[in-house]
Amino acid sequence: MFSISTLEDVVRIPPSMFGTSLKKAAVAILKEKYESMINADLGYIIMILEAKVDEMGKMIAGDGGTYHRVEFEALTFTPRLQEIVLGEIVDITDFGAFVRIGPTDALLHLSQVMDDYLQSDVKSGIIIAKQSNRTLKVGSTIRARITAVSLGKAATMGKIGITCRQPFLGAEDWIAEEIKKSGKEDSGDKTDSKKKLVEVNK
Repeated sequence: MFSISTLEDVVRIPPSMFGTSLKKAAVAILKEKYESMINADLGYIIMILEAKVDEMGKMIAGDGGTYHRVEFEALTFTPRLQEIVLGEIVDITDFGAFVRIGPTDALLHLSQVMDDYLQSDVKSGIIIAKQSNRTLKVGSTIRARITAVSLGKAATMGKIGITCRQPFLGAEDWIAEEIKKSGKEDSGDKTDSKKKLVEVNK
């Protein structure tokens, strides 16, 4: 889930940036510190959007820089358990596929693709289902549910697991087939109900 988070910090403006506007200097420092960071609570910090800097800074003896309190907004991506996400397959491996969701990649293990015998063709970048003949390949867009999230405090890369083994998940054409099939079944149920009603009235 993408969101905008409001955070607070204290930034040190070095003497080399004294000729730059306070806000511009603070934003540059915040970008270097926070962008691409993974936080256990916020998830992936993608971009610093806005900052309000306290013009009255503090100085520390022996330090030529000034310290300023700053309140800033950041665009974040926080993966939530059971959340439905759309993603693009970016890599096929022997054990599954990596799917790009937001700013990161999630693992779709072979066992979580579908209830079928699957085979990965890494060279061709494709996963093939033996019984249904359904396929997934690099570039395919899929709908999946998040089943595992690991964002450690000191993590440089988070770990996200997803599944397509639930109704109306998977590749777009699979979902279209399921919706069509579901519609036919509903129509059949209504027809049967009408027949039973006619028989009762007779």
